[in-house]
Amino acid sequence: MAILFLSPSDDPAEWLPELNNRITGREIRVWPDAGDLSEIDYALAWRPPAGVLGRLPNLKVIFSLGAGVDGVLSDPELPDKPLVRMVEPGLTEGMTEYVVLQVLHWHRQTEAYRAQQERREWRQLGQKLARERRVGVLGLGVLGADAARVLKELRFDVAGWSRSPKDLPGVTCFHGAAGLPEFLARTEILVCLLPLTPETAGILNWETLAALPRGACIINVARGGHVDESDLLAELDSGHIAGASLDVFAEEPLAPDHPFWSHPRVIVTPHVAAVTHARTAAGHIAEQIRRFEAGLPLENVIDRARGY
Repeated sequence: MAILFLSPSDDPAEWLPELNNRITGREIRVWPDAGDLSEIDYALAWRPPAGVLGRLPNLKVIFSLGAGVDGVLSDPELPDKPLVRMVEPGLTEGMTEYVVLQVLHWHRQTEAYRAQQERREWRQLGQKLARERRVGVLGLGVLGADAARVLKELRFDVAGWSRSPKDLPGVTCFHGAAGLPEFLARTEILVCLLPLTPETAGILNWETLAALPRGACIINVARGGHVDESDLLAELDSGHIAGASLDVFAEEPLAPDHPFWSHPRVIVTPHVAAVTHARTAAGHIAEQIRRFEAGLPLENVIDRARGY
């Protein structure tokens, strides 16, 4: 009985000690040194080589090493086995830290003061209180709900939008296509934490950006596929969108000549908003394996039809 680790972007040297400390009685193998494929019953994967998971005849469960599952679902030969999302404290905490950092950056006008510093200009700008700033969180899953909760604790006026109805204390919740226009119209700082599905791809386009109040800011920490980059650049250049913090992009790494790098109102970070930490995530994986083998239902299994 063995577990196969397949991720070109994660360091096995970090993961193997943590996994071996928490999971006993199983060998942890790292692709491509998989050995006898029939001995593998669990796979830990992120963007695995196409077709590999389908070659494991006794595979029982696939664990995504990322918060999203699009990097696993992109395999056209993915076997019909339970696919478990990564939900673990370190990932959630890291994401919320990044979101709060960027919301405060735009709320407290850091870019404007940086520009004044470069000009050696001493001028105080008018400043809203947090309770007067309307922040909207697009996507109210585990990550979105935690970000909304902490932003509310900082006294921001927080709303959230989700595909289906949600109820979060102190957060004004909208849902479905009918609720999106009202959500956008009241949002001054928009945080995108949606899963990437055919329905959400390109959701931040000229139409939705234009529905935001003039001077709104965008924070995208979900997937690059959510943003129509040319539409966002046009809205930034027109002044309708005042700024954008972007951690994810349609093509990664971001090309050296991409206009986002040099745009004066864009913050670029290299997909670091929240990373999966082996020291906290290994326990999540071990617990799910324990549940599965005890005959208990797995937690955070995705719905293939919805894509999350």
